[in-house]
Amino acid sequence: MADDKNNRGEPDRSRVSGGEPYEVKYFAEKHGISVSEAEKLIQDHGNDRATLDAAAARLRSS
Repeated sequence: MADDKNNRGEPDRSRVSGGEPYEVKYFAEKHGISVSEAEKLIQDHGNDRATLDAAAARLRSS
């Protein structure tokens, strides 16, 4: 949520906010990985959702 209440826009769904525990937890549950694995993926690959989805899929298949 923006600090400026007049600056309203659509949330950026193409990113995973690594600083928000509920987003990291949701991402981990969605892909069947642990929260610590999700945090590591975000740290290693950034917060782009498409990149993280692909990395999580590779993690699950290995």
